[in-house]
Order: sequence, then structure tokens, then C-alpha cells
Amino acid sequence: MVGCKIRDIEYYLPEKILSNEMLEQIYDNWNSEKIFKKVGIRQRHIAEVNETAVDLAEKAALKLFDKNLDLKDKVDFIILCTQSPDYFLPTSACILQERLGIPTACGAFDYNLGCSGFVSGLAIAKGLICAGIAKNVLLITAETYSKYINPMDRSTRTIFGDAASATWITVDEGHNYIQNFVFGTDGSGAANLIVPAGGARLNRNQVTSEETYDEDGNIRSQDNLYMNGAQIFNFTLERVPGLIKEVIDTNSTTMDQINCFIFHQANKFMLEHLRVKLGIPEEKFLNQIEDIGNTVSSTIPIALKEALRYGKIKIGDKLLLVGFGVGYSWAGCIIEWSGNK
Repeated sequence: MVGCKIRDIEYYLPEKILSNEMLEQIYDNWNSEKIFKKVGIRQRHIAEVNETAVDLAEKAALKLFDKNLDLKDKVDFIILCTQSPDYFLPTSACILQERLGIPTACGAFDYNLGCSGFVSGLAIAKGLICAGIAKNVLLITAETYSKYINPMDRSTRTIFGDAASATWITVDEGHNYIQNFVFGTDGSGAANLIVPAGGARLNRNQVTSEETYDEDGNIRSQDNLYMNGAQIFNFTLERVPGLIKEVIDTNSTTMDQINCFIFHQANKFMLEHLRVKLGIPEEKFLNQIEDIGNTVSSTIPIALKEALRYGKIKIGDKLLLVGFGVGYSWAGCIIEWSGNK
């Protein structure tokens, strides 16, 4: 039986840090502890003005290569999840191939997904490997949402951070460690997390750059990221419990048999609501957002890497991964941890 597994993970965070104390100096009537209580984040890493998603992706991949010296020459497919590409074209994955020195015999493409992107990337990698198209897939997530955020929009600036992750997924001839997937899409929620201008539908111009105030005093333009937090929260509480049940049923397992639940790290308040609603014990639930923020498609691989670093996951453990958000889009799967072998 041809299967596949996650062999190794690394991630990279930009050096620049935006702390709650720094935000406290900008926003009236918001102190650092109030921000933390609202979103569960104390700081987030922010890309420099001239630092792009490809730059972050390259650094994450190089960390992975430094640990696995023969990997660069083995990679036969690069897939990059990003909503902040360096260019409309060419694809950023092609640029990465050259910058990383990966052989030209590899395939490479980008895909545009947000919070569900890592789980979807695992499914793509599994498809490539199980179809015999690839043996070693480099799955990269890289996002610089900060470039879309108006500095005076505290509804988004307090939540999102920039990051990249690099995951090595490889063939396994004897066991399918990456198990079955469940997906969902509801485009009716597209306008609730969106950058309205900048694409072909609405080009950036003098009108789209005009700033306005919302009812909470946040400032943004159509060139900036907009998030309807209440609707995103409602969508999450409505969809995720059903998604968890589907993933459990599709994989013929039970909640009790799951050793660790790794959800998209949206914000602490939302995660805790979900944990309580689903009856997941605290010791089985990861919350890895306090010092990083919501890094969109990189939250799950970062949380997984940190859980491995601190010994919260052991070989043979069943992990339930769930991504949900912008789109609306959601995806879940179960993986069995095989160890770095």
C-alpha cells in the first residue's frame, strides 16, 4: 500500500515584533491587558516593509533543509499556500524553486487559501504521492496579512501576525499516516473577511484608498483587510462542531481515541468556546497563539511543531487537524504521528 506521512516541520517568524504595549500607545482606551483578554495575544511578528511572503517562505524552508541535508535534492514538488503573493504572476512557488536551489525537475504551484490552507495542502500532497506523481513534497505556508491591515484598524491589527512554515511530506510504502479528509465551502461568507480592492474585480485607485471610520472607530479603506468578527465567530461555532463529527466518522474513530486536537489558532476566545462546546479536555487541546498571533495558514503547522518540541505528541498518537475561516472554507483530517524517520 502506498501511503504518506509528515516527516518534518519548521517555521519562521519575522524579527520585528508588535507587542500589546506598543499598540497601547496608539489606540485610545485600550491597554495591553485589555487587548490580551479580548484576543489572547500578547505580541505578533510583523514583516518588514521590504520583506515578503516569499522571503519568509525561503527562510522557513532553509531551516528545514539545515536539519535534513539531503532533502533539497529530493524535493519533487513544491506547493505554496499564500494570499499575499509577491506578484500576480509568476507563481511564487516558481520563484522559491530557484531561490532554494531545488532541482528543475520538480513541479511547483501556489494556491490561494487562508485558515484552512494547511489541511488542504496536506490533501494535495497526499494526492500527488498516492498517485505516484511525487515522493517528497515541500508544503509551504506563508502570509503577510500585515501588509493589508490599516494601522488604525484595531479589529484586525491586534489579531494577525506574519509567518511561514515548511513541511516535508514523503511517501511511505507500508502505512497511510495521513488519513481521510473532510472539506466544506460556503462562498456566501466571502465578504466577511476580504481585501475588497487590488484584484481584477476592483483595481486600486484614488477612490479605493480613501479611508473611512466604522462604528467602532476603526479606520480602513477598500485597499485594506476587512473582517466582520461577529459573523466569523458565528460561522465558526456553527460549522466546526459538525466538521469534527464528520472527520471522526469518516475515519471510523472516536473523540476519545484522539490524542491531540490542533485547531486553526484564530484567537483564544474562539478556541476556548469551541473546546468547551465539543467537550475536549484541556490537556488534549493546543493553544499556541499568545506570542505569535493568528498567522492564518501557518497556525496549525506552528502549533504542531511546538507540541512536538515540548513532548506533547508521541509516536503513534492520533492528531485531529481542523482549519476554518476566510472563504468561507473549512477542512479537517486525522494524522497518525510517525516520528521523524
